[in-house]
Amino acid sequence: MDSQTLMLVVAGVVVLLLGLAAWAYTSRRRRVNLRERFGPEYERTVEAVGPARADSVLRERAERVSRFNLHKLTQDQADAFAREWRRIQSRFVDDPEGAVGAADQLVTQVMAACGYPLEDFDRRAADLSVDHPVVVQNYRIARSLALRRQRGEAGTEEMRQAVVNYRALVDELLKVDTRDAHRRAS
Repeated sequence: MDSQTLMLVVAGVVVLLLGLAAWAYTSRRRRVNLRERFGPEYERTVEAVGPARADSVLRERAERVSRFNLHKLTQDQADAFAREWRRIQSRFVDDPEGAVGAADQLVTQVMAACGYPLEDFDRRAADLSVDHPVVVQNYRIARSLALRRQRGEAGTEEMRQAVVNYRALVDELLKVDTRDAHRRAS
């Protein structure tokens, strides 16, 4: 093998190694970005589908949600939902089961007002995880407890915990579009 051919082979190997290093760096950076964006939801997804598929599942989920027309609530909407939430909480003392059911319905109404499609629960939770990865677990827990309530398996303490979990989600979703408040003030 002459020196020119050897140089070409060495250059090809170097280019290949640089390409592999760039690919590895990009893949790692993408994984770190997903882990930061999704927080605890990233680990939950890894557990559910395995580490090999988790990244693509979460990227597809984020892409799907990016096509939604999501928006923050106006101040008027947030105020109305907050009043309804206070009513539900005060109802808990006399009717824990009814309060849990009403809390579940209110969360669905708030999500609809924010622009989330109202498909099955698992899809709603997955969609919610894109922008609210920390509180989506509260939603799953609350929903699980609400289903136990429907089957007559949940006691008052579990129903109280469901309401607490729904409240964390409602608080997160009731954040308003401050631009709307500024426009009205002008």
